[in-house]
Amino acid sequence: MNRCLVIDDAPVVRKVASRILSSEGMEVEVADSGSAALSIFSDMRPDIILLDDWLPDMRSVDFLQSLQSMTAGAMPMVFLMVVEVDPVPIMRAKRAGAEGWILKPFDRPLLMSAIEKNVEKAMRRRRRNAEKEEAAA
Repeated sequence: MNRCLVIDDAPVVRKVASRILSSEGMEVEVADSGSAALSIFSDMRPDIILLDDWLPDMRSVDFLQSLQSMTAGAMPMVFLMVVEVDPVPIMRAKRAGAEGWILKPFDRPLLMSAIEKNVEKAMRRRRRNAEKEEAAA
């Protein structure tokens, strides 16, 4: 996985995340709104999306629903970025297609650890779902 889209209206979050991910060898694009991110997504097709819960033009759930329709369900791994561990928005985002969450503010070790942990969990979940679908077929 080497393409990441960071969506946050805070310039410092976009800048810090972009620097960290770029230094880890990822191709990174940033967006400051949901509509800008959807436009970038069409061209970039990222493997991972880091998504702020509150964007100026839409909530994370609205973005995820738009993404679901654009990808016909074959979504990239999306991780919600939150400033507090509030289970309500996290669960809403997970029901809409997010794989997990990352707490802000973060530094390199925290961000990379959270991404690695969440990607591993998401990959296991996707394998289990694929196995269930094969067994049902």
